[in-house]
Amino acid sequence: MTRIMSRMPALMLAALVAAQFTTAATAQPPNAPGDSLDALLRKVQTVRTAQEQIFDRRIAEFSGATADEQQAMVERAESQRSEREAASQALSEQYSQNEVRINELNRQLVEKAAGLGLAELFGVARQVAGDAATALQQSLITTQFPRADGPVADELLRLFAESRTVPAPVELEQLWLELHREITASGQVTRYTAPVVQPNGETVSAAVVRIGPFNATADGRFLSYLPSLRTLSVLPRQLPGDLMDAAAGFERASSGYVPAVVDPSRGVLLGLYVERPTLLERIELGETVGYVIIAVGVAAAVVFLYQLIHLIRARVAVARQLKNLDQPASDNPLGRVLLAFKGDPDRIEQNFEVVELRISEAVLHEVPRLERFQAFLRLSVAAGPLLGLIGTVVGMIITFQSITEAGSSDPKLMATGIGQAMIATVLGLGIAIPLLFANALLNSLSRTVVQILDEQSTGILAEGIERQQSA
Repeated sequence: MTRIMSRMPALMLAALVAAQFTTAATAQPPNAPGDSLDALLRKVQTVRTAQEQIFDRRIAEFSGATADEQQAMVERAESQRSEREAASQALSEQYSQNEVRINELNRQLVEKAAGLGLAELFGVARQVAGDAATALQQSLITTQFPRADGPVADELLRLFAESRTVPAPVELEQLWLELHREITASGQVTRYTAPVVQPNGETVSAAVVRIGPFNATADGRFLSYLPSLRTLSVLPRQLPGDLMDAAAGFERASSGYVPAVVDPSRGVLLGLYVERPTLLERIELGETVGYVIIAVGVAAAVVFLYQLIHLIRARVAVARQLKNLDQPASDNPLGRVLLAFKGDPDRIEQNFEVVELRISEAVLHEVPRLERFQAFLRLSVAAGPLLGLIGTVVGMIITFQSITEAGSSDPKLMATGIGQAMIATVLGLGIAIPLLFANALLNSLSRTVVQILDEQSTGILAEGIERQQSA
């Protein structure tokens, strides 16, 4: 009886601890925060009351039992504790043995890996995976094989490359699969449906035609690949009309060989090409000097066309008059020269010196019309390069001013001034060279007509002198 009573405090303490853990586990679930401090206080009081009730009940059960029953309860508790201690000791020994076994296996694995060169092999595999991840991220082929149930291909390979554990067979197979698919798709021309970002920012699903890893088109427009978003977008500015027609014809083709536009740099050249300024933008870069040069060129072109039409009509009319010299007409220069001394019999002088003067007067009267605007064209030819030189000087002044203000030689800061300088020079030479040929053409046509007038007038004068001498 004394032995039983001496073990009662230990048994009661064990029961109390078990009751506390049991009650706490059932009364307050984990991660269940109280609404307030008052609610927390009420929960603590509830748990304490429940623990006291359990403790009192177990004390009552133990006190109400007979001596034999109490002895049996104590022995049963001691037996359970012994079993638990034995099981714990066995698990501890098993854990120690497993730890030793794992260390031994790891040592054997390292030795075998070193013998087979697996460490170097896995290092190369990780390096290849890292390079392939970067290539796949920059490749527009990724848009054809999206993943809806996990990371995309380049993310998987990057995780493999950054891993510090021994690669699993499935990871090596994934590396091989992604590389094989990229190589295979690089040699294909295929059509598939993918989301495309429009110039207004809206994303629509479109039929994309991809030419290997080089470039892609949709609805006759060229697309650019956005690696950060892993999607395609329509270029804000498209290529010239002939290249657009080639892209549209390539999309419509279903078989055979058709012309296509391929960017071997995988979009770099295409992006640079569409960034080229248009003709209007280049002219605007010339600013005031450029506009003055263009105005001079347009004015010279207008007068050239007007005088060219006049000389062509005059030459045709003179050629027609040459076939009928006996009937001069006033609608051409030669006819007006003939009428100067043939049209009016009263004006025919017996003195051939006076006749010669009359003929010279008539020819000189026609020459200004035939050589009209040629002086202005020569002036425009000379003024074009000079105006271009002014624009060049202004552009260089702007360039040096940008360098002074920025304190550096950044080409982007100097681009405006240099562009203005170069475009002014180009515009000046651009109007001078064509106008030089235009002036030469007008001079040639006018000299031809003047030469015909001189020949015909001299021939008529010689014919009159021969008639006088024969008479």
